[in-house]
Order: sequence, then structure tokens, then C-alpha cells
Amino acid sequence: MTDETQRIRELERQIERLSLFHEVGKAVASTLDLRKVLETIMAKISDLLRPDTWLLLMLDEKSNELYYEMAAGAGNTGQQDVRVKLGEGIGGWVAEHGEPVLIEDVSKEPRFSLENEAWHAGARSIVCVPVKGRARVLGAIELVNTSKVQHFHEEDVPILANLADYAAIALENARYVQRIHELTITDDCTTLYNARHLNFVLESEIYRSIRYGYEFSVIFIDLDHFKQVNDTHGHLAGSKLLWHVGTLIKGHLRMIDYAFRYGGDEFVVLLPQTSKHNALSVVRRLRELLNSKVFLDEEGLNVKVTASFGVAGFPADAHTRKDLLHLADEAMYLVKNTTRDNIALVGEGVMN
Repeated sequence: MTDETQRIRELERQIERLSLFHEVGKAVASTLDLRKVLETIMAKISDLLRPDTWLLLMLDEKSNELYYEMAAGAGNTGQQDVRVKLGEGIGGWVAEHGEPVLIEDVSKEPRFSLENEAWHAGARSIVCVPVKGRARVLGAIELVNTSKVQHFHEEDVPILANLADYAAIALENARYVQRIHELTITDDCTTLYNARHLNFVLESEIYRSIRYGYEFSVIFIDLDHFKQVNDTHGHLAGSKLLWHVGTLIKGHLRMIDYAFRYGGDEFVVLLPQTSKHNALSVVRRLRELLNSKVFLDEEGLNVKVTASFGVAGFPADAHTRKDLLHLADEAMYLVKNTTRDNIALVGEGVMN
């Protein structure tokens, strides 16, 4: 092969790489669909570097473990539930140190033990690069080849690293969007959903319940004499009490239930697929938990609080979001204006 032919082929390879980076860049810029962007990036990696197996490992910061976000190829079967500790194996080492690893010939690699990782079965060459965010490593991309002919080489590392940078951008963009969304639907004080999100969820639940013939219930909760807590102990203590109450409510609901801070010292609970009378047992449990709890004892205040509860059911009591909330609120005020620390069902009055 002449020098001129080699230069032409190298130029062609550079053009191919630039075209690939351009396509991936467009994918990152054109959509916030994280899955779509990651699939594009991994497809381009497959097209250019042709690994037998590739893996995208993401870091779970709570457990300091890597899990498999995406995987493809001969060695990826059954890896969905496998977790790798930070620093363990090739992917774990790369994520911990933030540096790439290239193993051109596995038989001559003394650093890593590969026997316990099924995706390394038959591996002859491996390359792994970190997926780096602005402030931390987010995960790693690992490619494995089993071919006797095709091995990864030093020039493959910067290509893979550049593509990993695109993956990091996509991941951080998705996380920022998710965080912004969470802030728009979450109450700052209690971390429950806010009233704006209540309206959306109620409309969705009405549509779903009509379509599938379900019932659901809405519970309105108002803390009794909450103003006295603010007046006696201050607004910081009052805010902390609201957080504790919100945590108590949320912690004793099912996964499919919703808890909202409606405003002030008012809360709303939505119980999907639950009739008004079945909801009564949930409300009684919440009332008992609230009555048995002493709040702010760590501050030496030992505050006890009760609440007034109102319950409305769909479709038994109302067919619209506005009417359901209004009726549940009215039932709650029936308790508020009489006994307090009790429960009222729409159409049935205060329960004794």
C-alpha cells in the first residue's frame, strides 16, 4: 500500500468519525428523550468500533454500585439485575478512578480478574471509558471483543471517550429536566406534591376511572389549632411540623396513592381504585397515627396535633375535579366546625 493510499484511507476514517460525532451531536441537541439519545450513541459505537458486546453502566450514588442501563451483544444476557461495586472489575475501576482502560490482549492482562463476569467470556480485547459529568463520574462504557482478528487499539480510546462525553451531556440534561419538573410539582416545605400537580393528577384519575370503571377517593385533611403552634413556637417549628406530618402521611400510603400539600396546614390524599367506605379505614389509620405521635421532641417541644378529615368518592359523590375537592373540603369543615379530630364522609356526616 502506497503512502498516498494510506493518507487517503486515514482521511476517509477521519471523515467517518467527524460524521459520526456530528450525527450524535444532533441527536443530543434535538431531543430530551434520554433513551433515544443513548441508543443513538451506542448504535454509532457499534457501527464504528464493532464490539461483540457493549455495556453502558450507570452509577447508583446511594449504593456506590454500577448497574446496567443498556447492553447489547453476545455476552449481555441476564445482566439486567447484576450490580458491580465501585472499584470492582474493569467497569468499577474505571468509574472509581475516572480513567480509561484498554486491554489489547486479555491473556497478557495481570490487573483484572474476569472470571466472575459473564460478559467477559471469551474476551480477547476490552476497552472501557468513564462517562464523566461536570462534577463527577456518572458511569462507564465498556466494549468487549472475542474475535481473534479484531482487537481494540490505542486510537479507539479517544473515539470512545468522545462518544462517552456525549452520553454524559445527555444524562445531565435529562437529570436537569427531571429536577426542574420535580421542583414545579413539589411543595418545598413538605416535599409532597403541590396543589398544581393535584389538579393534573385528579383529571388523569377521573379519565382513567371512567375508562376502566374504577372508583377512587379524595381525603381532605386540615390540622386542628395549627396556628397555636406557630404562635407559641414560631414559624420554623410550624414548618418542621408540616414536614413531619407530610412524611407520616406519605409513609403510610400504598405505592399507587398520592399525597399533596394543598396549602397552609391542609393536605389532600388521593386513593386510586378505592371506594369511599374502603377509604374510611385508611383515614382511621392516619388519624390514629397522628394522635399517637409526639412531634418536635428533638427540639424539646413535644407537640401533639390532631386533624379534621373529609372524604369524597368518585363517582358516588361527584364527577368533576372541582366538585370532588369542594365536597371533600365541605366534609372536612363539618368536622372542623363541630368536634374536630374526627372524620366526615360526604352524604353521611361525621363518623362516630
